[in-house]
Amino acid sequence: MFPIASHWLNYIDGAWVDSAQHLTVENPGTAQPLATIAQASVEDAERALLAARRCADGGELTRARPAQRVTWLLRIAEEIRVVADEGAWVLCQENGKSLNDAREEFVEAARYFEYYAGMADKIEGTSIPLGNGYMDFTLYDPMGVSAQIVPWNFPVSICARSLAPALAAGNAVVIKSPELSPLGMCVLVGAIHRAGLPNGAVNLICGRGREVGAHLVGSAKVDQIVFTGSVPTGQTILRDAAEHAIPSVMELGGKSAAIAFADADREQLLASVKGGIFFNAGQVCSAMSRLLVQREIYEETVAAVVELAEGLSVGLGQDNPELTPVVSAGQLASIQTLCRRAIEEGAVLATGGEAFSDRNGHFMRPTVFRDVEPQMCIAREEVFGPVLAIIPFDSEEQAIAIANGTEFGLVAGIFTQDISRAMRCTRRLRAGQVFVNEWYAGGIETPFGGVGLSGFGREKGQEALYSYVRTKNVAIRVAGE
Repeated sequence: MFPIASHWLNYIDGAWVDSAQHLTVENPGTAQPLATIAQASVEDAERALLAARRCADGGELTRARPAQRVTWLLRIAEEIRVVADEGAWVLCQENGKSLNDAREEFVEAARYFEYYAGMADKIEGTSIPLGNGYMDFTLYDPMGVSAQIVPWNFPVSICARSLAPALAAGNAVVIKSPELSPLGMCVLVGAIHRAGLPNGAVNLICGRGREVGAHLVGSAKVDQIVFTGSVPTGQTILRDAAEHAIPSVMELGGKSAAIAFADADREQLLASVKGGIFFNAGQVCSAMSRLLVQREIYEETVAAVVELAEGLSVGLGQDNPELTPVVSAGQLASIQTLCRRAIEEGAVLATGGEAFSDRNGHFMRPTVFRDVEPQMCIAREEVFGPVLAIIPFDSEEQAIAIANGTEFGLVAGIFTQDISRAMRCTRRLRAGQVFVNEWYAGGIETPFGGVGLSGFGREKGQEALYSYVRTKNVAIRVAGE
């Protein structure tokens, strides 16, 4: 256990600064106030933008050889590992997630900086043959100022996911942290501060999205927007960004389906269901929120999933239970509303469906709906909670049609021992990433992003780095040739 400061600050131009107004951060496990944080104003956001703009335009991240950025990123990773235990405690208390998962976020954040440190001095252009008399080549220039809006479900790791490649490419960054879970990000940025980057390279502000977030995405000082969050907010950001034609990376959630064929390994499938929908109380953009089960194994699979759900340990994050609270009272109410709608539409509630009545925090019962029809709300709308919709199917063709039958397309999964079937389905599934026989089988090395309402652009892996640069072509007529 670590002491948690009662008040936290924003980080602008290399210094921690307070604001006239403050936001209260709650502990979701107890529904009690945990701390306050400076509530950034539009003026604070503008100061952060000016600092980032000065840093980017002055070349403070690009003037030295790229090896300097390698050194900075590796130093950041070292500093993050130093504070991983303390940061995990803060994140666990403010977010509700398990202490083990909170620590893993900090470890993963360090890994992002290590991974992209290995690429910071390898952003290489190409030579293009145009024949005698010409030289032609490409350069990769940093975007400039990257405005990054981070969600509350994995604030530390998602922040690092976009911040590390942005810095590796030589960009200055302004980050808006989520109002519900901003404190762990302060620990993260504290580690970055100690790594010695130029002032203005990284700025962290916590403010209301409709004010501070809107100012960031509508500013002509911004060269790129990176957003992870809901579809309606993403659509609003894109409309604002269009005013200045600001390129964006958008990760907007999903309604991802796993297809379990009759030959699926039962143990693998249940382990993936447990992690796929109940990890982090289901508050995962790539959660397994739909389970499509071939009719031959439908009844036994439903029974096993219900037994799994009802056997989960439930408790406060510091006790490392299998099911933790959701982040807020508002989120809990939203989940229950969708569950009630599902029942009204005819979905059969197999277990759960409501909050725990004997707990003070925001605890939702692990919920399983069976006999769900593809057109029902519970099969089409993102719940963002520990709620699984199970849908029967008969044929491979039908399963693919159901899986592709929403406007989302983030991830998908296939459970089968038939490799030919797995590859055939993989090609036909409309998703940015497909897991075979293990949900969340990828890592920071694997490109991540969606299609349709799940967004566009890619994070993670080598591919993500090229979201943070602009290609410039140089064509030269050589005299005398």
